[in-house]
Amino acid sequence: MKLPEEYDRYCAGNGPKQGGLAVQPLWFHLWPAEDVEQLNRDYHVAEFAPGFLGFGSNGGGELLAFDADGRVFTMPFVGLGKEHPWLVAGSWSGFVEKMER
Repeated sequence: MKLPEEYDRYCAGNGPKQGGLAVQPLWFHLWPAEDVEQLNRDYHVAEFAPGFLGFGSNGGGELLAFDADGRVFTMPFVGLGKEHPWLVAGSWSGFVEKMER
């Protein structure tokens, strides 16, 4: 699975890479686009949460991930994939709209 192009463009720009969210999980920390592939391997995302691609965290034990349709979810790192993921936004642009600035 590949990162949405919008994520790559966002990470290359000057937008915030961490900060508050107006919805759960209330905080975000984005991984640099060039590190996403390695971090997904390190966290075994494909093994424990098939169909998802991690791109960041809430800084407190939860993964932020895209599904194959580009929707944004959060799920706990511990027990990854065992619980139902929580929908945060229907798209990357929807996620950006929820960022507190």
